[in-house]
Order: sequence, then C-alpha cells, then structure tokens
Amino acid sequence: MSGHVRTVHSEFIAAQLEREIIDQLWPVGAKLDESALAKRFGVSRTPIREALHIVVSRSLAQRVPYKGVVVVDVGRERIDQMFEAMGEIEATCGRLAATRMTMSERTELEMLHQQMRRMAELGDFRSYDEVNTKFHAAIYAGTHNADLMEIAEMMRLKLAPFRSSQLRQAERVGRSDAEHETIISAILDRNAKEAERALRRHLTSAAKAVLTGRSKA
Repeated sequence: MSGHVRTVHSEFIAAQLEREIIDQLWPVGAKLDESALAKRFGVSRTPIREALHIVVSRSLAQRVPYKGVVVVDVGRERIDQMFEAMGEIEATCGRLAATRMTMSERTELEMLHQQMRRMAELGDFRSYDEVNTKFHAAIYAGTHNADLMEIAEMMRLKLAPFRSSQLRQAERVGRSDAEHETIISAILDRNAKEAERALRRHLTSAAKAVLTGRSKA
C-alpha cells in the first residue's frame, strides 16, 4: 500500500511542477531542490526523486552534473518542434486507424467522444482531459501497429503537460470537441486522408492554444 501511495504522491507532485514550469513560474536554470520540495509537499525525498524523474523525462528539466535537476528553457521553437512531431505521428495513426479499426474499436472511440462532449457541457475539464487521453490512445491502438503505438505513446507522455495546459478553458475545450467530431466522422467513414488531415490540424490547434497561453503569461 505504501508503494501505491508513494506513486500517487510522485505523480501529483510531478503534475504540479509541470504546470508551474509551463506557466513560467520557475525561471530557466532554477534548481528543483529535493529537500526544499520534500518540505513543501510534506513527503520524504523518495517520491520527490520519482517526481523529478517524470519531469526530466518530459523534457521540462534536466540533470546537470554537480548541480542536480534544473528547469530548462521550453521556448516557442521547442514547443513547435514537439507539436509538429506529434502532429505527424497522430496524422499517420489517424490515416491507418481509419481503415484498420474494427467495428468495436470504432464504437468505443465514438463513445469516448460522447463522454467528452458531456464533460465539456458540464465544464468538467479535468475529466475531459483524462478521457481525451483515452480517445487518442484508442486511435493509436486502431493502427494495429505495435511500434507506431509505442512511438505515439512516448510522444504523448512528453507532451502531456502541454496538452493538459490548453484544456483549462471552456473556449479551447469547445474547439477541441468540434475537432474531435471531424476526426470521428473521418474514421467512421473510413476516410484515411481526411482523418490524417483532421488530426494534423487538431495538433496544430493545440499548439496554437499553448503558445497563446504562454504569450499571455
């Protein structure tokens, strides 16, 4: 049980630090000190180390010899590059999923979309974000290509804090829902080219929301 609690603590701490870094509350080069963070969150240093490992794996910080874990500069160019890569990967997944998904997989994808629509109407953005992850994972799985799924999941984890950050406002969630509708329609119609185009545009839209949010910070 203690291991499970530690994992929950480390994931919560990582999510908090990721949000603060993305919101530019930590200056570039700032040290994420284990002792100070352990005191702040009221935990031992073990979950802090696990949380920092997550933050580093998502390219928001790096380990520097003799200094520890420090915040990196996640500027517009880097965000552009990550979303461009994710856009091409998801576009490819959409193109393949449109022709390869089974009927039950298509049905599940549509159900996830309907769940998100209800959450958007209720303003439950946290739950929307969680189901959104399942929605995109279902598209990856729909390719029936294990290597492509692995690459997509790796990039999803790296971009997760950025994608979550742009799903905090009703306006963006509304646009996301409309974009999902286009994606769903293309996949249900087995229209590979349109699914590819829709997913690429979806990631471009997400990138724009992230960059706009940072410019206002």
